[in-house]
Amino acid sequence: MHSDQVVADSPVPVRAGVIGLGAMGAPMAGHLAEAGLLVGVWNRTAERAQRFSAQSGIEVAGSPAELAARCNVILTCVSADADLLEVLQQLPGSIRPGSVVVDTSTVNPATARQAAALFSELGCGFVDAPVSGGVEGAKNGTLSVMAGGDIANISRLMPVLESFASTVTHMGPVGAGQATKAVNQVMVAGIAEAVCEALALAEKLKLPPERLLSVVSAGAAGSWFLDHRGESMLKSRFDVGFKLSLLLKDLKICQQLARELDIPLPVVDAAVVDYGALVAAGEGDNDISGLIRLKRRPADKE
Repeated sequence: MHSDQVVADSPVPVRAGVIGLGAMGAPMAGHLAEAGLLVGVWNRTAERAQRFSAQSGIEVAGSPAELAARCNVILTCVSADADLLEVLQQLPGSIRPGSVVVDTSTVNPATARQAAALFSELGCGFVDAPVSGGVEGAKNGTLSVMAGGDIANISRLMPVLESFASTVTHMGPVGAGQATKAVNQVMVAGIAEAVCEALALAEKLKLPPERLLSVVSAGAAGSWFLDHRGESMLKSRFDVGFKLSLLLKDLKICQQLARELDIPLPVVDAAVVDYGALVAAGEGDNDISGLIRLKRRPADKE
């Protein structure tokens, strides 16, 4: 399913390449390969790219520039603003006019606009298309895409986006996708704070975990996070899902936007402190539900 305002329009056969094969990028690339749209991949960690190639039969490019020369759609999925710009700055000189770059990373809206300006000068399109739905959504092909950019470019990309997403929504010009993702991450952080605090309290109250999850999920407190992480966090399993170090990075983007817009985001500020403490303790690779470890700790006594 996709937004009514976006109609698939790809008169030129899609030849897609993927840059970034992490926990989200690899399954997204897998869906593109299954759809017959993927012609090459590249990843900074070569072993990861070779592993994907061995599983899918898709060729590994020697560099982002080499990949761009083969493709008319380049999808990026990297960790941070600096990483994205470093990769994209390798594409001029080999990317073909008329190609479209679609970035599914989570970065600052200003970074998306900077990237768009770079490719506009080359006669290429750029779409910021961050995603939500977790690692499960990437694996199942059910992600929600929030896209910013020219509607014609997004229409051309629909076969690509629909291969790994159940919803694609055009949010406005370049940068609007990343702005929407910032709003999404504020909600994610707030929900995680509330759910982790609540379940830590439930443990102290010695409530039966299975019945607790069943009853609260069925009412007004139900949420994606509770449904997908409630059971695992109560069993102290934090090895699946979205790395908390990445959410911390996203929340710092939200803080920067809040400063620019002069709006308070106290929940985000609290979450940054909490996730910062977990990263400092060496737990950055844990799922964001690892936050419950902080909530379980005794309150500081004066």
